[in-house]
Amino acid sequence: MFRPPKGKSKRTVPLPPELLPILKAHRKRQREERIAAANVWEDHDLVFCQPNGRPIDPRDDWDDWKELLGVAGVRDARVHDGRHTAGTLLIEQGVHVRTVQEILGHSDIRLTQRYTHVASPMAADGMQRMGRALWGSGT
Repeated sequence: MFRPPKGKSKRTVPLPPELLPILKAHRKRQREERIAAANVWEDHDLVFCQPNGRPIDPRDDWDDWKELLGVAGVRDARVHDGRHTAGTLLIEQGVHVRTVQEILGHSDIRLTQRYTHVASPMAADGMQRMGRALWGSGT
């Protein structure tokens, strides 16, 4: 089922450069599926779709998602939690919260701040920096 986007305008989604060759290889396989499907192909301009071009039912890849979590050795999570993880990883890499806001497509910085979580190592690093700033200590 297609729904109109929440926002008022289209936006460009930034991607890590390492993801581009993976997506290009996926597009090549998808072109091959399109040729094999011939006249049953439905073009919806989707990045991920069924072999006939139709949208994937969100319930169909749930098992794949759960398997991926297990292989990665991480706790059980919803697919949507991946957005929280992405925001948190960006913050942990030192990306400014306004940039994270743009990447996640949030119109309000407060939503981005609720989305992201500060890990304990970041808090410890912050306190070490505070100590250096206030007392000039090198530890």
